[in-house]
Amino acid sequence: MKRPFSHDPSATAAFAALPEAAADERPKRKVRAVVIGGGTGAPVSIRTLLSMGIETSAVVVMADDGGSTGILRDQAGATTPGDIRKCITAMAADADDPLTKAFKVRFGFAENHTLGNLMLSALEVTGSGFPEAIEICERLLDARGKVYPSTLDRVTLVSKTRDGRTLEGQAVACHSRTALKKVALKAAGPITAYEPALAAIRNADLIVLGPGSLFTSIISCLIVPGVIDAIAASRAEVVFVGSLADQQGETRGLTVVEHYGALIDHGMGGLVDYMLLHDTRADGDIEPGSVRRLPYVEDELRAIEDAGTHVLVRDLADVERPSWHDPAKLRHVFSEVLN
Repeated sequence: MKRPFSHDPSATAAFAALPEAAADERPKRKVRAVVIGGGTGAPVSIRTLLSMGIETSAVVVMADDGGSTGILRDQAGATTPGDIRKCITAMAADADDPLTKAFKVRFGFAENHTLGNLMLSALEVTGSGFPEAIEICERLLDARGKVYPSTLDRVTLVSKTRDGRTLEGQAVACHSRTALKKVALKAAGPITAYEPALAAIRNADLIVLGPGSLFTSIISCLIVPGVIDAIAASRAEVVFVGSLADQQGETRGLTVVEHYGALIDHGMGGLVDYMLLHDTRADGDIEPGSVRRLPYVEDELRAIEDAGTHVLVRDLADVERPSWHDPAKLRHVFSEVLN
């Protein structure tokens, strides 16, 4: 039986105590950053960048169709709220504010909806649409940056697996028995990117991809028509934050170079400036079998470098949660890139 009330399992609260960056970890110039993705990974980058005093926005994947979000989407016709809600919460000025905490509360007796999802959907219906709903919630939580949907169209993720199957829906793709090879979006009509999201990308100095699920969070946001063109039109440094662990679903068994190749296959060739990877040699104290690290060999790293992407291999893992990025360590690498 589900508990009547619980907090959303996203780890954004784990980064609430992240202190402001020291002077040597702050950029020496004004920087506008955009985080692209969703899930529980994008909030890690959001809070890390905000702690560095960087003007931060998020462009969020809109293909989620599982859990509370899927119910609101399918039964109420709501625009996908879940990943938007997580990013707004990560932007909140005070993570300990009661309203910010309440925004993440799940109601086990009511389809496990979060208050934030219900608020966004209710405001969408009673106001002038989903963008206004986001703006109201940003004001309520005193958000320190802007959150943009990648598209307002009702999109469905269609995936091709490496063993030749076709899967429909993001939730199904996340639990594929074999790794994904290619993803695309479909809708009842033409898919149009949300223009304010494209403007934020074009004006960015730093674009951070992830961390997060490679296909269902990052690539499914990139393939919205116009997003990659906006990245190409920007003068931003583009940083891909590699996963710490092999996700036993959509990327089952894929190596680092195959992760990189998936980005290239979906239109990011020549656009990824940096790839951040965790140094698995720093995992000596991790209990064997507790997490399957993303594998790589030196030859693969050289291949990525030869393709024009700088590879930065650092200890990035949280000691207590080894499949999560440590925001302080991530901040140090971001400062390396910027300074």
